[in-house]
Amino acid sequence: MFLSSPPPSKEARIQASISTSKSSTSLVLKLDCPRAVKNLDSVPSSQGVNLDMIAKFFKAADLFQQPFEQLIQECKPDCLIVDMFFTWASDIANKYDIPRLMFNGSSFLSLCISDSVNVYEPQKKVKSGSEPFVFPNVPGDIKSTRDQMAVIYTQNEDDKLTRSVKKWREAELKSYGFIVNSFYELEAAYVDHYRNVLGRKAWHVGPVSLCNRAIEDKVDRGKKPSVDEQKCLNWLDSKQPKSVVYICFGSAVDFNAAQLTEIAFAIEATGQHFIWVVKKEKSNNEEDWLPEGFEERTEGKGLIIRGWAPQVLILDHEAVGAFVTHCGWNSTLECVSAGLPMVTWPVFAEQFYNEKLVTQVLKIGVGVGTKKWVEVVGDFVKRDAIEKAVKEIMVGEKAVEMRSRAKAIGEMAKRAVEEGGSSFRDLNDLIQQLSSRRR
Repeated sequence: MFLSSPPPSKEARIQASISTSKSSTSLVLKLDCPRAVKNLDSVPSSQGVNLDMIAKFFKAADLFQQPFEQLIQECKPDCLIVDMFFTWASDIANKYDIPRLMFNGSSFLSLCISDSVNVYEPQKKVKSGSEPFVFPNVPGDIKSTRDQMAVIYTQNEDDKLTRSVKKWREAELKSYGFIVNSFYELEAAYVDHYRNVLGRKAWHVGPVSLCNRAIEDKVDRGKKPSVDEQKCLNWLDSKQPKSVVYICFGSAVDFNAAQLTEIAFAIEATGQHFIWVVKKEKSNNEEDWLPEGFEERTEGKGLIIRGWAPQVLILDHEAVGAFVTHCGWNSTLECVSAGLPMVTWPVFAEQFYNEKLVTQVLKIGVGVGTKKWVEVVGDFVKRDAIEKAVKEIMVGEKAVEMRSRAKAIGEMAKRAVEEGGSSFRDLNDLIQQLSSRRR
């Protein structure tokens, strides 16, 4: 049984994914709570997603506890796979002697850093937000600053979100183990550390984006694309291999007009071909951010997609040479799986940790230089820094070296999910362990 936190508007998307497996069935719990924040996507972009809204979202998740326990009594599942928001699920699982596995969509490095932050609190031992420190008891001497950390780790002990973090931590320690969308070869030191040093059970089963490789699966991932996939493919087919920069910042990041203008000037100055995914819909009131004549000057060289893009389909195309990304873990893994280097532009959540994996550990990325964790609007980056990073990832000897490393890691990712690969073996091991509990 899977327990995740999709709002009603996302129910159809998830049901469509489940239906691709002939052996899968699903049950949906309806939540009648009009005052709760049930869908962060529904928050108007002009308001942004703030911490108060996130706190309300967590509160809404707690309302599932009673109907979920009733469902457990009726269905008697062999296993629960639960995301981080349902902290009470561990107690229910233990009550009915059901192994509860956590899934929160992050990397092993992020899990290791989170443990370090919770245990050692290094962010409280520096004098300023910009002073660098090393995360204690984490391989690789990974450095950060307090400014690059989620505010939930820097607020007072009585803050609502700080208390939520403690609840996540307690639920993690009570769980049977973690399922992680990653593969051993990508972050071996952190897999070993999490398992052998911290003593936690965990299984890497990814990259999950490599499990469904049909074109329709790539196109239908997430929302319905805002562009005709064939038009997109035809445009890419007209370009030379590794000549296109793909620019996309995920579903939550919401840059303001000034930042979008800086990106436009920067990408034009690079002279590179590009696909740029922009959340803002085209209208007379929302086009002030686009420099005058930009689309005319870049005609043939650039494709702007307003809304949702078939990202996996684009990244897998041979014309794409690099990805400018916010470093969300799904996007990072999709890029890794495609064997591409990245321009890293973290904004919030654990994205700064993912950037360190890409740039410091794997050495397949160049950062634009973001210094601060600033919710969904991001730390402002000037056009010169963007232009410099894009050129560095696309042109020159360093770009060739990063592209070679990224390609090799992409091949490892594909082998990991094949029969006999590291993720294939880990998934089988997990199934065997769960099966043995039934005997």
